[in-house]
Amino acid sequence: MAATKYIFILAIAATLVPSSLATDFVVGDDKGWTINFDYQAWAQGKDFHVGDKLVFKYSEGAHNVLRVNGTGFQECAAPEGTEALSSGNDEIILATPGRKWYICGVSRHCVDGKQKLAITVELPQTPVSPESAPSPTSAARGRFAPTFWWMVAVSGILMMAMV
Repeated sequence: MAATKYIFILAIAATLVPSSLATDFVVGDDKGWTINFDYQAWAQGKDFHVGDKLVFKYSEGAHNVLRVNGTGFQECAAPEGTEALSSGNDEIILATPGRKWYICGVSRHCVDGKQKLAITVELPQTPVSPESAPSPTSAARGRFAPTFWWMVAVSGILMMAMV
């Protein structure tokens, strides 16, 4: 009985921990998804991981977001049948590692306005042990500190529940 309860609690904790490691990135920060913005400079120095989310914010109808391949990115052209995201608050969960490319398909926004983004998505980070110091990048992203304290709190609750 106690072992079953313990396994059940661990299973719940295991499903919650990865989502606490995910980061939401508003593409372009306060500028949003717009023309004449350097999205490659914006992405530089950021670590994108599986489970993170890209949020494209713009005025509905002014832009859209198309997922393309490397050729489509270079040519600012989406393959026939590519579905455009156009809500003005488009969210894309980065589900797989590798290169990802996004362009705006409105008018000549990609070609003339350089409205395109290329990123590399890495596998999810594992939680950092308290003995090892987090890198400045991971600390800045908020991957270590909130997760660590969240795990401490859940561990305390689990210990009280098991008594």
